[in-house]
This record gives sequence, structure tokens and C-alpha cells, in this order.
Amino acid sequence: MADKPVSLTDRADVQALIQQKYGQAALTVLQGEGAACCGGHTGAGSCCGGSVVTGGHYSSTEAAAIPEAALLASLGCGNPTAVAELHPGEIVLDLGSGGGIDVLLSARRVGPGGFVYGLDMTDEMLQLAEKNRAEAEIENVKFLKGHIEQIPLPDNCLDVIISNCVINLSADKDAVLREAFRVLKPGGRLAVSDVVVQGELPPAIRADMEAYVGCVAGALEQSDYLQRIARAGFEKVSIDPVRRYRFADLQAAACSSPDIDALSPDEKEALDGRVLGAYLRAVKPL
Repeated sequence: MADKPVSLTDRADVQALIQQKYGQAALTVLQGEGAACCGGHTGAGSCCGGSVVTGGHYSSTEAAAIPEAALLASLGCGNPTAVAELHPGEIVLDLGSGGGIDVLLSARRVGPGGFVYGLDMTDEMLQLAEKNRAEAEIENVKFLKGHIEQIPLPDNCLDVIISNCVINLSADKDAVLREAFRVLKPGGRLAVSDVVVQGELPPAIRADMEAYVGCVAGALEQSDYLQRIARAGFEKVSIDPVRRYRFADLQAAACSSPDIDALSPDEKEALDGRVLGAYLRAVKPL
């Protein structure tokens, strides 16, 4: 019997694909083969070559404060620690913590009186993150295995939730936002870096699984994203676009595909600037 085709609306399909691809990315770094990539490839001429979408978000000071492997494993589209306004003593959770870069940076910001959790579903990423934590000699950190749709923490226990280009990968984004609201304390803050869309994407991109892993096909339209955050119960919801991508950038991030390459020149040109990296912020009411 033929294999069942994967579906972007099937949560199990999406999770399985992401675990496979991001596991490959973590192994690339663990084995010393170069920087991680959304499709498991490395090198300047392959997927994510030049880190068009994922690079350039951390200062030289931040990069010097963490192990090189944490930076090599970064697959985010921003730097949520730069906009989360973390304070000493706060308790923080990073949704989809990957190799641990934002967890380690947050741990330094909250200091020994604070604490940072990293949540990830991929064993290889958790292994890499723990290796980076030990190398950085940071103790106020714990990495948890689990899904961002079911956060394994109690109600009202966190001051801040951050996330870096991960929520767009979920097949149930409303569940993620409801869970974020649940575990934040009253007055707690959400500070997310993510890919959003202005207008609609062509069906070929929406239907492409490689584009999903590359943080493109799963991106919400920006007004829809803001409305979903508000529906989850948050207030003071805002968005700050920080980087607009050209179609060539999207092809690099998504590893391309015959369907995407077959888009007409007009369709490709129409995409320029409509997919962007942005910071989204919100507060749980007191």
C-alpha cells in the first residue's frame, strides 16, 4: 500500500517532518560539519546558504558570550532576547529552543536569581542545547522535551515567553497561544520573533512541505496573527516588522521546489517584500 501523503493540516505530519529536518540540522552541528540548515544541507551554495533568513540577528558581544555551536545551530529569524526586556530574577521560557542560543542569552540577562526553560521536541536539538549549556557553564537553565502546543509547566509560573521563528511551524497555532497564556503569570509578557505574511501566498508555496520547514508556508498573515494572539486573551498586542524578504531569499530558505520554481515571473515579483520577519509582543492582563 502506498505511503499516506503528508499534510500541512495534520499536526502529526507536521511534527514528524519538523523533527526529521531539525534533527538533521542539529546533527550537522554536533558532528562538526558546519552550520545548521532548515533542510539539513550545508554550504554556501545550498539551502540556507549565506543565512539570508536566519543570520545577522546577534551582536558580536552576544555571539562571544555563547558557544559557537549555539550560534551555528540558530535557525531563527530574529533575536527575541533583544526585545523581551528581560530583568534580573525573571523566569523565562523559550518555545522551540533548538540549540539553546536564546535560552543561554536569556539566562545571562536574568542572572543567577532568575531561571530559563527551553522547550523542544527534537532529541538531537536537546542534546546539542545541553552540550552548549555545559560548555557555557550556565546553571540557571533547564531544557524540557515536549510540544509547544502542550507546555509541560504549571499555570501562572512564568514572567516571559520568547520564541524565535517556531510558532509558524505549528499546525495548531491557537493551541500554542492558549498554552502561552496559561503558563504566564498575570502581567507576564510574550515576545516572539516570527515570519509573517502581508496578503496571501500562492497555493504552490502554501502546499509545499519544504517551504513549511523553511518557515515560509506556515507563516500567518500578520493581521490574522495579531487577532489570534488577542483571542487567546492577551492585550497590548503589537507587531514590529524588522526584515522584508525578496523571493530569492524565500527560495533559499525553503530549499526551493519544482512547484515554487514554476511560479511565473509576475508571481515571483509580487512576493517581494510581502514575507517578513517581525517581532510580536503582548501582555497577559493583570
